[in-house]
Amino acid sequence: MTARQALHNLKSRGYALSQKGRGTYVTRPKLEKNIMHLRGFTEDMKQRGMMPSSRLLAQTVLSAKGVLTEQLRVEEGSAILQLRRLRIADGLPMAIEESNIPLKHYPGLERTDFTSESLYKVLRNKYGVRAAWADEVLEASPATHEESELLSIPKNAIMLSISRVIMRTDEIPIEAACSRYFGNRYRASIRVPTTTIE
Repeated sequence: MTARQALHNLKSRGYALSQKGRGTYVTRPKLEKNIMHLRGFTEDMKQRGMMPSSRLLAQTVLSAKGVLTEQLRVEEGSAILQLRRLRIADGLPMAIEESNIPLKHYPGLERTDFTSESLYKVLRNKYGVRAAWADEVLEASPATHEESELLSIPKNAIMLSISRVIMRTDEIPIEAACSRYFGNRYRASIRVPTTTIE
């Protein structure tokens, strides 16, 4: 009974994970993302005392179409830089991130080597961009085959998907992005301001 209680306590604190038919495994506690703060992955991990890194999966110039034209407020066919990166903290794959940036506002951005550069740092230092706010949507969905392999997680594991459009202070979209986190490694939190409760 004491051992079961201790194991239950470890699981509730995120230090262990039980899988039916496979046993119980040691895990790291979930990282908590406060969705009320607009912060890039690199800065977020550094503030936690972790070493961030990225692996560039794709860096492509595409023609805007469909929902991207609405999110980025560009005409169909406009040049979009799409970055797909595997985000890593302390050597552990944490997320797969896709960023779509309208090149008409940031000429030459596509020539940046994002194997080592931070997107937000380049936008800030080279183009003077200041982010003001973002619209975010959180969803849960199963991992794709590619995500399972890249994140070293079980097939169809539950993913925390955060889609967002980040805006500049002059109301021009900076990027439309989607970050996909393994649900057992990340959770979202929010502090809700007090309103009338009846």
